[in-house]
Amino acid sequence: MTGGQPIRVLVVEDDPVAADAHVMYVGRVPGFVAVGKASTGAEARRALERTPVDLLLLDLHLPDVHGLQLARSLRAAGHHADVVAVTSARDLAVVREGVSLGVVQYVLKPFTFATLRDRLVRYAEFRTAVGEASGQAEVDRALASLRTPGPVALPKGLSAPTLERVTVVLRDAGDGLTASGVAEAVGISRITARRYLEHLVDAGRAVRRPQYGAVGRPELQYRWVTGQ
Repeated sequence: MTGGQPIRVLVVEDDPVAADAHVMYVGRVPGFVAVGKASTGAEARRALERTPVDLLLLDLHLPDVHGLQLARSLRAAGHHADVVAVTSARDLAVVREGVSLGVVQYVLKPFTFATLRDRLVRYAEFRTAVGEASGQAEVDRALASLRTPGPVALPKGLSAPTLERVTVVLRDAGDGLTASGVAEAVGISRITARRYLEHLVDAGRAVRRPQYGAVGRPELQYRWVTGQ
């Protein structure tokens, strides 16, 4: 980071719960500061006119424009902020298109703080590579700092396939589900289901609320954050 200044990040995300979570995540990574958030492409453009930004944490599915279209128009307007794309899409053609538009990293939803922290730390390492390279090896090392050697590990006891099944079940349940409902749908215990659901809450992909109306202590209900 040049001169010890923090890397300034603009969070562009239309879901307010996810946007707040992403701002919080950025603030927890040393050397980074969230300078604002925008829920549409138009708001992002206005924010960039007002505030210097080094990096966009950009959701690709905005209500008024696709994220890559926004990135293209920003380049044409002379904005040079890099982009970390946040998306649930897995289309590799989109990934290839993003390379030419300043997309330096992709983060697939749902993701945890550890995943985003890893991407931001690698981006910071890439930015510190300055001066003239002594040879091919040094160029390769600079580019390698943006690559992730493998997926960020889930909390102990959680597996990616089960997390994906829980994610699909919760996403398809528009009004939300309790841990018992998820457990029955996925075929796991209620305690295990709650661990996965709490992981999604911690990652900003789900929210929880008490479900009233039953006799005794109300059971928590979990709802997928729309737009993720």
